[in-house]
Amino acid sequence: MAPTSLAKDVADSVKPGLGRIGRAENILFAFSAAPGETAADGAGQNSPFTTALTKYLGTDGLEIRSVLTLVQQEVYDLSRGKQLPYVESGLPKLFFAAAAKEQLPERERLLLAMADVTPEMRGEVERIASDADMPLAPLYGALISADTSHLSAESLNARLREAADAFVKVRAEMKTLAADDPRVTDLRRQAEEQLALGAFGTAQAKLAEAVGIDEVSRKALKVNFVDRTLSQAATLFLSAGTARADLDYAAAIKGYETVLSLYGEAGQTPLSLEQADRQSSTLDELGLLYTTVGNVEAAGRAFTALLANLEQRSLRETDPSVKRDLAISHIKLANIEMAQGDLPNSLENYEAARGMLQELTASVPGKKDWLGDLAMANDKIGNVLATQGDVGAAAQAYQQSLSIKQKLADAEPNSAYLLRDLTITYDEIGDLARTAGQLNSAQTAFEESLRLRLALAENKPDDLERQRTVSVSHERIGNVLRERGDAAGALVAYNKSQAIAGSLVRRDPNDTDLKRDLSISYAKIGNALNDQENWPAALVSYQKALAVARDLARSDPGNTGWQRDLSVCLEKVASVLDAQGNVSEAAKLPGQSCHCRPAGPARPRQFRLATRPVDHSV
Repeated sequence: MAPTSLAKDVADSVKPGLGRIGRAENILFAFSAAPGETAADGAGQNSPFTTALTKYLGTDGLEIRSVLTLVQQEVYDLSRGKQLPYVESGLPKLFFAAAAKEQLPERERLLLAMADVTPEMRGEVERIASDADMPLAPLYGALISADTSHLSAESLNARLREAADAFVKVRAEMKTLAADDPRVTDLRRQAEEQLALGAFGTAQAKLAEAVGIDEVSRKALKVNFVDRTLSQAATLFLSAGTARADLDYAAAIKGYETVLSLYGEAGQTPLSLEQADRQSSTLDELGLLYTTVGNVEAAGRAFTALLANLEQRSLRETDPSVKRDLAISHIKLANIEMAQGDLPNSLENYEAARGMLQELTASVPGKKDWLGDLAMANDKIGNVLATQGDVGAAAQAYQQSLSIKQKLADAEPNSAYLLRDLTITYDEIGDLARTAGQLNSAQTAFEESLRLRLALAENKPDDLERQRTVSVSHERIGNVLRERGDAAGALVAYNKSQAIAGSLVRRDPNDTDLKRDLSISYAKIGNALNDQENWPAALVSYQKALAVARDLARSDPGNTGWQRDLSVCLEKVASVLDAQGNVSEAAKLPGQSCHCRPAGPARPRQFRLATRPVDHSV
């Protein structure tokens, strides 16, 4: 008889790996991989699962299920999320593999905490770690140790990417930094290993030990004082970077400030290129950290010192990258001056940066990143000029930025980052035109931004932020149409915006930013219906906006923005009730004494300091 193939439906169902065995009464099953998945054999004598099991089975003070949780997370971490062992327990009582112990090591505490992270957050951590080409554990360590409970999904994503960037920086420094003392070198190597495991405290302890060796040596051996001082500064720089990767801003700031004081102790000693770069990086990191924690004055001092430092280096060094860094330091200082309301000095620094970058991109045309910097400088100049009311000059700066960004996007048509950057400038142009009453130009710019955002969203439909920007673009187009008196067209645009906002809230009902977007979308629809004097429909939409706004306001009474949204929604509901002649119901609504914008035709908004696609008003 000839061989017969499996039926297709049976063949398609056959997968590698084991499945569930069945009931597990009085038995504990532990598999090296999830049901239907295969396990890696590893490069050593044992597989990753066996290695982890051997390592943690004797962990003091842990119940057997917690031991296996350690094994699961160890394999998951070291495989970068590719393998997660499966455990099924039918044990009726606790079973301890070893005697009790007061405190688990940092690595074990992290692995146990990782098990409580939601599947959605696991996916986000894995994506960010993959983008940064880094281990999972440091990101989990930053996620678990930092207070992230108050952050929106977007802010948490940004915080995790910040932690990833800081990890990549300090890892690179650890790999390249050398020391004269082999003990210091070995301690730095051990710190690098612990950092990769997410054991930030252990890594910093190793670096602190290395700092102590240099501290003793530099004081005991005056002849080596400068070398030891600069070595101590280098190790402290690594320690501060480790703290930043753990999102411990206070420790990072303290570390970087100490690094600067050590450079001061070294005096006027000529620095190597590596040491000079580290000194500049320290000032830059301090400026960024002070900005993050809201200490604008300290950030300004750090960036002013950075600018002076790079000005001196640009006179001594011929590398064009130093001049590029100098141009960026002008932009960073100008950002601080802009936040402080010092428009003349911020414009002067932005223009200085633009002049340097124009020279650099002309002399070194192959640097695409530098062209992006030049576009950014034009954007910043446009923002200042628009704020000062110089619409013509601002439009010219934005057009120069758009031209550069379009060339970059044309060269890399699949770059999501470049396309997203292009939409920001289209929005800036649209905002400026709308402010100037040039509604045709504004609509054209917003529609072009929408076209690009639709393409980006289609390529990555599960990306909430891409979907959100599409919603905002529809809203902006609706605003322009409403100002043109096209209430029907505005209603179509607002309904599209609301449909996306509603879908995003259903996907992530705990994201307060998305909920506020939804409330505003309902209010915008109500505005367009109000313009058409469709009172019943307008009232329904305003009441939906009010319900979401009230929920947000109750959740955080101290959030003045949400309280204002609530008062505006109450005013809008009251205005429609009044228009319907239902004065008694309108009078029952609370908060009618507040100063709120009426629900009449839309008016052009004042130009904002910086274009933020999600910063829209009710």
